[in-house]
Amino acid sequence: MKRAFKIVLPLVVLGASIVIAVTLLATGPEAERRKQPPAQPSIEIMVTTPQTYQVDVRSRGTVSPRTQSTLVPEVSGRIVEVAASFRNGGFFDKDDVLVTIDPRDYEIAVTIARSELAQARLKLREEEAQAEQARQDWKKLGGGAEPTALVLRKPQMASARAAVAAAEGRLRQAEIDMQRTRIRAPYVGRLLEKSVDIGQYVAQGTVLATIYAVDYVEIRLPLTDEQQAFVDLPELYRGEGDAPETTPKVILTARIGGKEHTWEGRIVRTEGSIDTKSRQLFAVAQVDDPYGRNGDRPPLKVGQFVEARIQGRHLDNAYVIPREAVRSNNEVFVVDDDDRLRRRALNIAWRDADHVVVMDGFAPNERISLTPLSFAADGVQVRIADTPEGEQSGAQQTRIDASGGD
Repeated sequence: MKRAFKIVLPLVVLGASIVIAVTLLATGPEAERRKQPPAQPSIEIMVTTPQTYQVDVRSRGTVSPRTQSTLVPEVSGRIVEVAASFRNGGFFDKDDVLVTIDPRDYEIAVTIARSELAQARLKLREEEAQAEQARQDWKKLGGGAEPTALVLRKPQMASARAAVAAAEGRLRQAEIDMQRTRIRAPYVGRLLEKSVDIGQYVAQGTVLATIYAVDYVEIRLPLTDEQQAFVDLPELYRGEGDAPETTPKVILTARIGGKEHTWEGRIVRTEGSIDTKSRQLFAVAQVDDPYGRNGDRPPLKVGQFVEARIQGRHLDNAYVIPREAVRSNNEVFVVDDDDRLRRRALNIAWRDADHVVVMDGFAPNERISLTPLSFAADGVQVRIADTPEGEQSGAQQTRIDASGGD
C-alpha cells in the first residue's frame, strides 16, 4: 500500500500541474501585436533656383609654334662663326646673325664683278664716242640721205649697253652672295635643334638648324558637334576679311613640376575642314608671349600637353543640378510637399564633369534629392536631413560658382 502511494502521488502532482498550466494559458491576457513603422531614408536636398550659367567647354591639345622653319644657307663654304644664341633653346631677335660662312671667296667675286663692270662701262663710252664721230663724218661727206643704224654704230652701242647691264647684274649677284654668308634670323624666335657648328663645311641647302617663332604659340583643340553649339567660334568667309576681334577666351592648364599652372589665350580661328577620322572640328587657340616672365609661372613650351577650358555661351534661366543627383537614366528624385520621392526625367541642355544643366521641367524652389538612392521607389516617404540654417543654400551656391556660373 505504501509502495502504491509513492507511485500514484507523483502522477497526481504532475496531472495537477498540467491542469493548472492549461488553465493559466487559456485564461491569461493576449499580447498586443504592434506593427513596425516603415523605415524612412534620410536625404539631403537642394532647392532649385533659375540662374545664368556660363558654359565651359573642355578640350585638350598640344602646344605648337605659330611658325617653324628650317634654316639653310643659299651659298656654300666653311662656317667661321656662330652666335652665342646658336644652341638648342637659344633665343634670338629678328635680323640677328646666327651663322657666318667664310666670305673671302665672295669678296673676291665682288671685286672681279666691279672690274668687269668698269670695263663694260669703258667699252660703252668708247662706242658712244665712235658713234658720235661717225655721225660727224657723215655730215662732212655731205650725204643727203639719213645714215643707217650700222653707220651710226647703233648695234655696237646696244651690245655695249647690254654688256654693262650684265656686268651690273653680276656685281649685284656677287654682293648678294656675299651678304648671304651672314645668315640672319627671319623673325624673333628660338632655336629648336641645331645641326652644324663652327668649322664645318656646308653646301647650298644644308640644314643648319630648326627654329620657331616665339611671339605667340597655338594649340589645336578638337570640338565635338555638341560642343560647337555652345561656343561662338570665329568663322572666315571668302571676301569678308578677317575674323571678329571679340573671340572666346581660353584657360589652359598644365601640371609642371608637381604644380598646376594656367595661361590665358583666345580662340583665333577654326580650321577649314572636319577631321575625317574623329568627325571633330579643330579650333585654334593663341597665347601671346608664351616665353615672357610672369611671376613664378614657367613658360608655355612647344610640345607641352595642356587641358583647355573654353568660355562658352551664357544660358539664361537655367537650372544647375550636381551630377551625383542624376540617376543613370537621366532622372532625378524630386521631393513633393508630403516629403515623398517623385521621379522626374530631365531634358538635359548641357553637362560637364560636375553639373547637369536643364532649361525646363522645373519650377523655382522645388526640392531635389542629392542622396544616391539605388532602390528607392516612386512615392517613398523620406526624411529631410537636419541642416543648419543657411548651410544648404550656401553649399548649393558653392557648387554653382565652381562651375563658372555668374
